[in-house]
Amino acid sequence: MSSAFGATGRAHVELRLPADSAYVSVLRTTSAGLAARLDFTLDDIEDLRMAVGEACAIVLSGVDDGGDLTAEFWLGAGAITVRISAPAQHPVLTPEEDFGWQVLSTLATDTSLTHSDGLVALSLVVTALPLETGV
Repeated sequence: MSSAFGATGRAHVELRLPADSAYVSVLRTTSAGLAARLDFTLDDIEDLRMAVGEACAIVLSGVDDGGDLTAEFWLGAGAITVRISAPAQHPVLTPEEDFGWQVLSTLATDTSLTHSDGLVALSLVVTALPLETGV
């Protein structure tokens, strides 16, 4: 994982599923559970769930049949870095004008899409807003 996303080394959580849209709900639920452990607000949890769903849709648009979808999560202080990847022989082209990419860019603090060595990977960071304390 690139240090540009603040995550180095081994992921805190890694989940591997069939590269099929039927399994995206599992990743969205996992994301919500991890965000809750970091005391994300309900709005921040929903933003993360939607961002992971959009990231999966983008990655799945170009995956090879029979491959696995891998999600890696790095947990930080008030932020989660997620990397969704799958085997793909051809790069996934996501122009900045694409609606899904616009949604993802709005929900995430940082995003990156790469394709190398037959693997497409989309990384994103979602940062929680600090909880207000006091009156």
